[in-house]
Amino acid sequence: MSTMDRTLALSASGMQAQAMRLRHVSENIANADTPGYHRKTVAFEPLSLPGDALGEATGVRAGRVQLDRSDLTQIYDPGNILADETGHYLGSNVDVMVEIADAREAQRSYEANLRMFDQARQMSQSLIGLLRR
Repeated sequence: MSTMDRTLALSASGMQAQAMRLRHVSENIANADTPGYHRKTVAFEPLSLPGDALGEATGVRAGRVQLDRSDLTQIYDPGNILADETGHYLGSNVDVMVEIADAREAQRSYEANLRMFDQARQMSQSLIGLLRR
């Protein structure tokens, strides 16, 4: 696998992983007010592409989705059907501000990978143009 191919594969794997991360962040934001909802998190794992020497990590992928097991918030609303005898029920453990920050980080990482992909593509096209002369 050539260096350009590796660069394209690396940036593509980064974009796929960040897209998956952004998907889970948006699900968390959408379910921030859902009673009993646990925040989803995803960790990245190294990825080895076929033909790489000694299993060298040349990419990244989104790993298993995990649920954040931190305590759910206690919400006081005695009129809610889910409320117990004290008037409380369990909300979600999603902090919308944290999710917005994660979304911005994922977006910027995606854009950086996209720029790297585009730069490698342009370099490949320039090389092909030079070889045709």
